[in-house]
Amino acid sequence: MTDGSQRSVEIERTSAGEYDVRNVRGGVIPLGSGDDERFTPVELLLAALGGCSGIDVDLVTSRKGEPTRFLIRVRGDKVKTEGGENRLENLEVEFDVAFPGGEQGDRARAIVPRLIRQSHDKLCTVTRTVEAGTPVSTFEAGAVTSPQ
Repeated sequence: MTDGSQRSVEIERTSAGEYDVRNVRGGVIPLGSGDDERFTPVELLLAALGGCSGIDVDLVTSRKGEPTRFLIRVRGDKVKTEGGENRLENLEVEFDVAFPGGEQGDRARAIVPRLIRQSHDKLCTVTRTVEAGTPVSTFEAGAVTSPQ
């Protein structure tokens, strides 16, 4: 990877089952196991799927006309495979967008279907990565030591 292509976050434990996800720009998202309002890892994955395509669609359509509604619903079924592995299936990203009447709204509305397809097929890094089934490496940074 080149320096300009790498993306990263850090996840810091704040207490049992509670974590803060930090990006290099200083943003923080609370992460948890689903016992409170904190986002779960699965919810963040769904948000990444919808957010990635949503940004693609929004940045182009809003140049044509300001939306009156821009909502993205993302869902999937958490299943356990016959081998006992947890995974998501039936992933769906639904766009619910509306633009005002008139020429600007008509121009924005007309390009939404093409932008959704283009984001899915080519632009959205998250969707492209999930659909490609990119391998994930996990490893320990250093030996874990116990206090004596």
